[in-house]
Amino acid sequence: MDALRQFARAPSILVGCDYDGTIAPIVDDPTHATPLPESVVALRALAGLSHTTVAVVSGRSLRDLATLSRLPGEIHLVGSHGSEFDADFLSDLEPGLAARLREVTRVIEDLVSGVPGVLVEHKPASVAVHLRRCASADSTRLATHLLTGPATLPGVYVTYGKAVLEFAVIRMDKGHAFEALRAGHGAAAALFIGDDVTDESVFTALSGPDVAIKVGGGQTAARYRVDDPIDAARVFATLAEERRIWLAGAESTPIQDHGLLSDGTTVALVTPHGRVSWLCHPGVDAPAVFAELLGGETAGHFTIAPVSGSAPLSQTYVPDTMTITTRWAGLTVTDYLDRSDQPGPGAAAPAALSTRLVRAVHARVPARIVFAPRPEFGQVTVRLDITPDGVRVMGGAEPITLRCPEATWDIAHDGVHETAIGTLTPTAQLREFTVELRTGTDDLSRHRLPESQRRSMTEEHWRTWVQRLNVPEHHHEHVVRSALTLKALCHERTGAILAAATTSLPEGLGGVRNWDYRYCWLRDAALAAQVLVALGSTEEAQAFLLWLHIVIAGAAAPERVHPLYTVHGTPLGSEAVVDVLPGYAGSRPVRVGNAAQGQVQLDVFGPIVDLIADLVKLRGRATDDDLWLTRACVQAVASRWREPDHGIWEIRDRPRHHVHSKVMCWLAVTRGIEVMESVGQPQPEWVALQAEIAADVLEQGWHEPLQSFVCAYDRPELDAAALHVALTGLLPHDDPRLVSTVEAVEAALRVGPTVLRYTYDDGLPGREGGMTICTTWLIECYLRAGLREEAEELLRQVLECSGRTGLLSEQWDAAGSRGLGNHPQAYSHIGVIRAALALDGIFLSSR
Repeated sequence: MDALRQFARAPSILVGCDYDGTIAPIVDDPTHATPLPESVVALRALAGLSHTTVAVVSGRSLRDLATLSRLPGEIHLVGSHGSEFDADFLSDLEPGLAARLREVTRVIEDLVSGVPGVLVEHKPASVAVHLRRCASADSTRLATHLLTGPATLPGVYVTYGKAVLEFAVIRMDKGHAFEALRAGHGAAAALFIGDDVTDESVFTALSGPDVAIKVGGGQTAARYRVDDPIDAARVFATLAEERRIWLAGAESTPIQDHGLLSDGTTVALVTPHGRVSWLCHPGVDAPAVFAELLGGETAGHFTIAPVSGSAPLSQTYVPDTMTITTRWAGLTVTDYLDRSDQPGPGAAAPAALSTRLVRAVHARVPARIVFAPRPEFGQVTVRLDITPDGVRVMGGAEPITLRCPEATWDIAHDGVHETAIGTLTPTAQLREFTVELRTGTDDLSRHRLPESQRRSMTEEHWRTWVQRLNVPEHHHEHVVRSALTLKALCHERTGAILAAATTSLPEGLGGVRNWDYRYCWLRDAALAAQVLVALGSTEEAQAFLLWLHIVIAGAAAPERVHPLYTVHGTPLGSEAVVDVLPGYAGSRPVRVGNAAQGQVQLDVFGPIVDLIADLVKLRGRATDDDLWLTRACVQAVASRWREPDHGIWEIRDRPRHHVHSKVMCWLAVTRGIEVMESVGQPQPEWVALQAEIAADVLEQGWHEPLQSFVCAYDRPELDAAALHVALTGLLPHDDPRLVSTVEAVEAALRVGPTVLRYTYDDGLPGREGGMTICTTWLIECYLRAGLREEAEELLRQVLECSGRTGLLSEQWDAAGSRGLGNHPQAYSHIGVIRAALALDGIFLSSR
């Protein structure tokens, strides 16, 4: 599978196979050998893909091969062991060769005359003698006569197959034929699958990125082997799917390479080519104005690039800020979401929500602006009006403008939508331009402050925050970028913290595992706030807990809170599908909303109380809100911990008794005891509850045959979340059961630089990548076990999976070497910070 996935990612490929014994099962009568329908469908699917060539190379004559196989024209046919190429083969031999072929044919027919079961097949340049239906003694005797007779004639070439001998008057070699196909089509990599000894000449010619697969038994030069034609059909089908997915994603900007912009209220993504490909308005979970990320150019984008079309040279964050600089030869674009108008600490926020995305352009060459707003995921058609100061979007529910008075504007129309195309022409006196997108306002007037001052104020906001952090020594820059990413996902107006900036980026290219993460998960937010507290910033935790207090107080009871809410603390609408968008790299559906809000996830209380306990310890005191929230969470645990739930992975299946959820319930009670004891209010009933939950986990969560804690009491399968038995301190770090669990997870779930969540059937089709936060959990476990070198190496590998600007998506595809899932993902950056802190000897959630 790894070899097929890697092969499928070559720029151009040649896929070849034998006929008999590979796509057509061996039969007694060769004239009745027809291909398996499964192979035909898969080969046709392959041949229909771009930069993909498919050929069947057989010992049969070309006419026989075409008649029996009935393969479509897009599949090349090569007959007579490589001497007949489709219609290019000249059936008329030169007179000398034709005479030689007549002589060979006469000698062979004399030898086989009267031998029962022999089949003589006449081809344009050869004669094949099939011995499959002969008696064993007759077959052996006849083969000897043939090899000491016609085989010794001058200018005769013999090819040996399975129960067949072929005598040709020209040199025939599948290997040379396949190489000729490869050269003719410019294939960067080739795959061949066959069952016959005549296929060995192809196998021996393959090297490097090529793949050789033998069908059936026997010695072979092929590296890989499958059992029979049915397995060969599976190979073709798998390859077709892998190739299709890769081709769909090859033209898409890798997920991990998108940069994030934020002003504490709005987020946007920028590609390495200077294109704003994702921005929602009027809120982070609202429909997108620019959704190229999920629908290509027609879904809306905002691009600035050289008129020449030259490729960008670099893209980086300005250190310790959320400002991104993209540079081409002669052009630099600096992007940021302006914070200069935002109120300072303690000031009231303005009633209207206005976003200003500033793109500062320094140009020595002409630059082109493409402004293609598509409100409501492109479902609302708007009109663009050109004014002396820029472009005004007309007809949408929310006002949107683009200010750039220096540009020369034109309007293009595709029959449905309008696009504004502007040109910036620098002169010796004018090389600095400001292109400013404004949402939530129709104002196009000049800003009261010069762009340079606005940028300075915005960058100073981020730098001042970073300077207050206590950053660990290990991987300092990555930790700072991770901290800034979490800060950027904080919704400052409410205190909520987003799980990610996007929706529906796939956990498997071309698959359906596409979810909306533009909301506040109680668990994720508590974990994000906790690592920021560990770095010395408490304002995010305090704001989140205030938001959470309001959410829980508004619930019917603490144990009835949802796992996630909008940033405003309200329930989500029903999960829906945006049919007009094809999805990232064709990965559909595109979803808005998330049905997980209706699930029971009892683990959420553990991270919340863990965060409260850390804050109390840091402050040296507990507030009334701290105590209220602690009691509420422990009350919820006491009420429902014995129930099954849907767990941390939100599997859309029946609830189970998840080990991770029980451990988090234990953590909530354990840290709650600490909080209450810190104010002189011991809770003996909580102590009894703590012991009861622990005993239950240790008795029912351990699976002796696997020598590991497992997914759930009624699902004894490995799950990376079971590592929390070690991470929370429920057992001592040197307990043999913990050591064994870590070893089991490593052996079964680690794939290169990443760790899978699980491998059991979760009811969804397709597969996903490894989860970055699961990988960092394993790093923490390595460190607890004293395996420092292993931990340092694995963290290095994780950081190499980050994109050009240092951001991490939810998952990593080790085979395809690309990020998967929503981006940037809070979980992933939480994991990086936790792992770096652990390298400095600071372990969170472990008491």
